[in-house]
Amino acid sequence: MKDWDKGVLHVSENGRYLIEGDKPFFWLGDTAWLLFHKLEQEEIYQYLRNRKEKGFNVIQATLIHMLPDRPEMGGYGKSPLEPAYWEHVDKALDQAESMGLYVGLLPIWGAFVKRQLITMDNIGTYAHFLGKRFQHRPNLIWILGGDIRGDVAPEVYRREAEILKSYNPDRLMTFHPFGRTSSSLWFHDEPWLDFNLFQSGHRRYDQQRLGEWDDNNQQKEPYYGEDNWRYVDRDHSYPTMKPTIDGEPSYEGIRQGLHKPKNPYWEEWDVRRYAYWSVFEGAAGHTYGNNAIMQFYMDSHEFADYGVREPWQEALHYPGSGQMQYLKQLVESVDFIRGQPMDGMLLYGQKERYHRVSVFAGPDYVFAYTYSGDEFLLDLRAYQNMALDAWWMDPRNGAMSYIETIRNTEKWLASPFPRKGISNDWVLVLKKAEQ
Repeated sequence: MKDWDKGVLHVSENGRYLIEGDKPFFWLGDTAWLLFHKLEQEEIYQYLRNRKEKGFNVIQATLIHMLPDRPEMGGYGKSPLEPAYWEHVDKALDQAESMGLYVGLLPIWGAFVKRQLITMDNIGTYAHFLGKRFQHRPNLIWILGGDIRGDVAPEVYRREAEILKSYNPDRLMTFHPFGRTSSSLWFHDEPWLDFNLFQSGHRRYDQQRLGEWDDNNQQKEPYYGEDNWRYVDRDHSYPTMKPTIDGEPSYEGIRQGLHKPKNPYWEEWDVRRYAYWSVFEGAAGHTYGNNAIMQFYMDSHEFADYGVREPWQEALHYPGSGQMQYLKQLVESVDFIRGQPMDGMLLYGQKERYHRVSVFAGPDYVFAYTYSGDEFLLDLRAYQNMALDAWWMDPRNGAMSYIETIRNTEKWLASPFPRKGISNDWVLVLKKAEQ
């Protein structure tokens, strides 16, 4: 039984999460922008099977990604102008469907709109083509945009959304925005935008201005640095509540800031931090990314971006991708639809940046994530009449280490034990004790 057999994917009544039929759906996405352009069918199977086994349920891929002046980014050898390319796409979607995977399908990368290669004069033809071809696919989610601000030809995206929705009004739709922005800045109240995506991006706290083309407009686009949880907080502050997801955090194996060769790389502990921070702030899921995989880099003779270090077949096994499933399993083990961020439960220990403690709690559970392994004090008065089993969960491998059963306690001090190595992040798990 495929997930979509449970019912149509839709937004929950509280406006914060996604529901499949009557079951909560936790979005765990992977970034595969050049999937259709670069891989043969056998390779697509290898990639999709790997992600399926790791608990991913949404694959984000672009139908047309390359500009005419970037032919070196190609690899598969078939142009989107040829019928063979679309047959290739159909076969790939068939594989995803057979594995029970949703595909977040991005019609055309934002650069085409920015360079006015896609305009109001031709978007209708393309959108109708897509609508007819994919109308009955059960496992698609439309992602408009593609690393672009929503105020660049917004009329094009409104027209595209209108046409695609006309073929399948129940299919969810969102918008992938420019770095360190959210779709909410431009389209939050649009009826076609079912949920928000934000791109927290690839910059450190100290990289607000790099003198590069992708610097932000400081007046219109507040800079949050690595605090990706702040995008969730902002997206949930609007009068109309919609789910939100970090659709592009820092990728594993990509340079910090993207541009300078001497910059260090984002690693597995970084991608874990982005995931737990955003989800424990109330995001409806999370998207992981890997530098080599998002562009399906193959060998040293091929053009590559952002200091890619290894071929995609090697990056397929990088630890960060395997660690995302432990967050998904943890969240799915409780009624997360009724949960909410509860940093107010912290009586002591809340700090800034890498020392932030994120708390997410529901009627009979409390989760707290500490990236730096700091001590913190929890207010448990709301759970005083409930026995709570306590564990430390290792986010590297999902191992649960029982601490004690807490009873009749107003305050409880959480003291993570130090771990050898570079990272010292931990998840405190409190759940109603079994009788």
